[in-house]
Formats: sequence, C-alpha cells, structure tokens
Amino acid sequence: MVKFLEYVPGDSLLHRLNPTVKLGCAVLLAIACFVTSNLAFLAGMLVLGLVLAGSCGMLRPTLGLCKAVGAFSLLLALIIILTTPRGAVLVELPWGYIGTGGLLGALTVVVRLMAAAIPLFLVFYVTQMGDIANSVVKQLHVPYKYAFTFTSTVHVIPVFMNDMAGIMEAQTARGVEFDGSLVKKVRLMVPLCVPLLVSSVRKTNSAAIAAEVRGFNLRTAASGYKEYPVRGADWGALAACAALLAAAVALAVLGA
Repeated sequence: MVKFLEYVPGDSLLHRLNPTVKLGCAVLLAIACFVTSNLAFLAGMLVLGLVLAGSCGMLRPTLGLCKAVGAFSLLLALIIILTTPRGAVLVELPWGYIGTGGLLGALTVVVRLMAAAIPLFLVFYVTQMGDIANSVVKQLHVPYKYAFTFTSTVHVIPVFMNDMAGIMEAQTARGVEFDGSLVKKVRLMVPLCVPLLVSSVRKTNSAAIAAEVRGFNLRTAASGYKEYPVRGADWGALAACAALLAAAVALAVLGA
C-alpha cells in the first residue's frame, strides 16, 4: 500500500528525471493552473496530471488525492456559489441569487486545485527527499539548511499521520468509538492532540540532536557525493511545461 507522500521506487520517465527539473516543472504547471480561468484548459491539465500519474504507476493514490482535494475545495465552491450572483438565475436568495456563472466559477476552482496539486504531489512520490535537497543545493545553490527544512517538513507529515493513527487505534482498543457525526469526531480528536504534540516535540528534539552530532552546520554544496546531470529529457520536460505556462498566460491575456 502506498503511504502518503512516501517515495515509491520505479523506473518510469518521471523517476529518471532530474529532481530539480521535476520540482521546477511541477511549479510551472501549478502556476499555469492559477494563471488562467479557462475551464477547458484546466480540465486538460487535470487529464495530463492523471496521465503522468498513470505513467509512473501512481494513478490510484492520485485519484485518492483528487478526492481529498475535491472534498476540501467544496467549501470554497459553496462560498463562491452563494456569493457570486452571475449568469442566468437558477435559485433566488434573500441576498441575491445562484446563477450559472457562480456554478461555473465553483467548478473552475475545484478543477484548478486538483490540477495544480497533482504535479506537486507526484514529485514527492517519484523522488527521494534526499535527492530533492541535494539537487537544489548543488544546482540552484540554495543553502542546505533551507533545503533540509523544506524536505524535513514534507517528510514529517506522514510521520504525524502515522502517529495520529496509532493514537486513535490505542483509544479504539480502550473502547472509544470515533464513528458518528463530524462534531463528535472533532470533540474526540481534540484531546488526542496533546499526546501527538508531546510525541512531535520529542522526535523534533531527537532529530535536532542527531543532526548536530553529524555536523549539520558544516554541510556545504560540495558535501554531497551524488551528481544530478541535466539530460535531454529534462530540457524537453522543462520546455513542455514552459509552453503550457505560456499558453495559460495567453489565454488569460485574451480573456478566454
């Protein structure tokens, strides 16, 4: 079973691309999604993300990601529908109306968030965190402490999720029932934040001590032995992503 934001080994094209290039391509695709509001373009970006996920065997986790992002963006969509009276009137409200324009805007937001999230999450599934940190330090000359902070933050998310799952399983074994309404689940999960916070502080302290003992402050760009060459496929991927961004900008300028 694929765990959240954990590297999955493979030999696909995405796995073989330069880590810095993958990160740059993901950022370009995400920017392209936010530059334009053209629903057809955003739908195409969503399909492209799903195709890329399928090419590296990550389609099922990606669909789960789309489901989670879609559920999160429903609140934004509801706000847009209720506060953006545009287009033909569908439902009259005391403060306005629900129109076709509001529904289209809500759908655009949902598709945009899903399309922008897929490339960024795929980077972490097909690239080891150490390679991301080392490549940006070597090729972009980012100070190692900043690259380490970024990768450590991403790495800690699944750790916290596993800790929370373990705490919930322990509480379930003691007879606590987490089934029920959302309010009940929130009320039961709030006390679990205390042991999770204590566990997080302990792990953070242990990680800081381990990094200091291993000479973290002495780390430089020349400390890493692994090289990350930029090949033809990497330049091609960057060019394709730049072209998509240019297309998004053109659509935004033309108002399409």
